[in-house]
Amino acid sequence: MNIVSLENISKNYGFRPLFKDVTLGLEDSDKIGIIGANGSGKTTLLRMIAGVEAPDSGRVIRAKGKTLAYLSQNPSYDENLTVLETIFASSSGVMQTIRDYEAVCHDVAAGRDDAATLQRMTDLQHELDMNGGWDIEANARAVLQKLEITDTSAKMGTLSGGQRKRVALAHELIFKPDILILDEPTNHLDADTIEWLEAYLARYTGALLLVTHDRYFLDRVTDRIFEVDRSSVQNFSGNYAYYLEKKAEQDELRQVEGHKREQLIKKELAWLRRGAKARTRKSKHRIEAAHALMAMPKEQAKGEVDIAIGSKRLGSKVIEINGVSKSYGANKLIDDFTYLLKRDDRIGIIGANGSGKTTLLDMITGRVLPDSGEFETGTTVHIGYYDQESRELNDERRVIDYIRDVAEYVTTNEGVQITAGKMLERFLFTPTQQYAMIGNLSGGERRRLYLLRILMGSPNVLLLDEPTNDLDIPTLIALEEYLDDFAGALIVVSHDRYFLDRTIDNIFKFEPGGNVREYAGDYTAYLAAHEREEAVRTASGSDRVLSPPVTSAIVTETTKSKKLSFKELREYEEIEKRIAETEARLPEIDKELAAAASDAGRVNELFNEQQTLNAQLETDLERWTELAERHDG
Repeated sequence: MNIVSLENISKNYGFRPLFKDVTLGLEDSDKIGIIGANGSGKTTLLRMIAGVEAPDSGRVIRAKGKTLAYLSQNPSYDENLTVLETIFASSSGVMQTIRDYEAVCHDVAAGRDDAATLQRMTDLQHELDMNGGWDIEANARAVLQKLEITDTSAKMGTLSGGQRKRVALAHELIFKPDILILDEPTNHLDADTIEWLEAYLARYTGALLLVTHDRYFLDRVTDRIFEVDRSSVQNFSGNYAYYLEKKAEQDELRQVEGHKREQLIKKELAWLRRGAKARTRKSKHRIEAAHALMAMPKEQAKGEVDIAIGSKRLGSKVIEINGVSKSYGANKLIDDFTYLLKRDDRIGIIGANGSGKTTLLDMITGRVLPDSGEFETGTTVHIGYYDQESRELNDERRVIDYIRDVAEYVTTNEGVQITAGKMLERFLFTPTQQYAMIGNLSGGERRRLYLLRILMGSPNVLLLDEPTNDLDIPTLIALEEYLDDFAGALIVVSHDRYFLDRTIDNIFKFEPGGNVREYAGDYTAYLAAHEREEAVRTASGSDRVLSPPVTSAIVTETTKSKKLSFKELREYEEIEKRIAETEARLPEIDKELAAAASDAGRVNELFNEQQTLNAQLETDLERWTELAERHDG
């Protein structure tokens, strides 16, 4: 069933047409991802479908009787309402009952359990029985828990931007509309919460329309892709991987067609220049056709960000972090952290919101001082810090002046000097935009401009704090390619799993109590290691940490353990082989246990083997970690 239709939609902003005669439709079970460059109109398209903004021409038709919810990038809120009132704000009687019930539960938990309050709770429970609200209430509790919304009595005005975004997201998910529209829903969420939201939306039964930069999210949740490009919207009936495949085919076909057209024009030009021997009707028709062919407008090349900026030479000493600790009140973020940053390091930092990831970057750059410990920075180090807030942006300045503050000229990675204006063009800022005020740029354009300013300084140590927020996918791809050849140290704080997989080779996980633990490999490797640890914990019934914090595993070069001896190297290889065999055998045992459920003797035999292998795996993993640190050191 068609639930939303757009008919010949057009929309302009000043001289710039965002959409021209766009027609498309949404079915009631569609899960659609919208992609496109910053400023192409993705958010405007969502707003028109949601009814928040009207098109200049054409019409949007929504099926009658269908509910719709729209989560914007910066949701509006009443700062005087509580979190609970905001989450359950709805004209729905069931939602109001749940709100009242949750408020009464909060009162009882706080000790206000007088007879009137308990009677009110009983009455509301009966009302939920009658209107079938318990399923919604259970879903609400699960959503609030996963989004880490615990203090429902807090006023909205006291929350951070990220907390307010999670409250708004909770409202839309609990409301369960027929059409759910989400603009960058993964911003301000940690990786674990993103994975939960991914699974939740994959099961969602209504229509889903979302804008996100998270390519794993797009690939696993959506079944259609709308690409917004050059005033049009193209539909791809598949997920993100399907879209990439079809786009590659389209680009190849366009190249072939463009080459054929150029060859045909050359032939027609040659014919015209020779001159027709007789002005027959046929030759006149061919002349007209040749002129029409040459007058056809060429397809405008799609703009692509070109990050071709060099970096300064980096010496052997980069940054030494020696016994650093940092707390805010009773909240210990970092406890006795020691690390020697090397010039070829590619480090990804993950952890829950508020765990201290940004604080570490702020301390490295001197914006925040540690409570104890120190940072020693090499004399050749030039840090580029791309922070979350784009703190150096000034809305009252022109784009070109903001970039010229750093350098009038910049040297590319090929050793060529170009002007600041030319570099802005490579970042898709037209000459007209270059003389506009920064305050007039879209959110994505501002972040792209801020990224250029950071890179214009030719840093050799790059700190990126949530770089994927508000950057479009084409810019992220260009940034990933730049980082492939970046001749310096890189530290990335990110919840974007795809970006981490593309750019880093070591994970630092920030944990409660100030511990920082290291995992070798990219984010996918971290997940595999984490799953192994959880399996061992479950089998052994132990909650103890299976791998050491970074502070005990990584120290300065002078205190590192010696390389492996020949005997230890053989042990390392044997353990690695045994771990692989054990990990292959354990899933087989699970299958055999299920098949032998009626054979008590066989079940007991398999269970004993499983227990033995899990215990051996725990021992092997600990020894392998110890040897691996020295083997790779």
